[in-house]
Amino acid sequence: MDADFKRRFRRQLRRWYARHARQLPWRSSPTPYRVWISEIMLQQTVVKAVIPYFLKFIKQWPSVHDLANASSENVMRDWAGLGYYARARNLHKCAKQLLENYRGEFPQTVEEVTTLPGIGRSTAGAILAQS
Repeated sequence: MDADFKRRFRRQLRRWYARHARQLPWRSSPTPYRVWISEIMLQQTVVKAVIPYFLKFIKQWPSVHDLANASSENVMRDWAGLGYYARARNLHKCAKQLLENYRGEFPQTVEEVTTLPGIGRSTAGAILAQS
């Protein structure tokens, strides 16, 4: 593919997305934290089921600091019903590591992000690309 084709394709894709993208709560004001929460919740779960959990999580813990300081019991309680509970445990561990090692901010490289609990290359790429 030549550079001109790639440029046209990107432009067409952006136009299509602007017209057809679903309105989702994590897209309204994307931050690394909101994208991360949504990506973890969306693993093996349908979007329709995730939306109320996401909204509750963000209301309960609006920042990585709040989540890191939450009790494991409260995180697990609010995760109940989403299944695959290792995701919730990793989410909580990851929040603590972000606070301890990165001052509550997400690192800026895929290599660094993938060192965090529960985050693989795909999720790391989504966090970095969407926020």
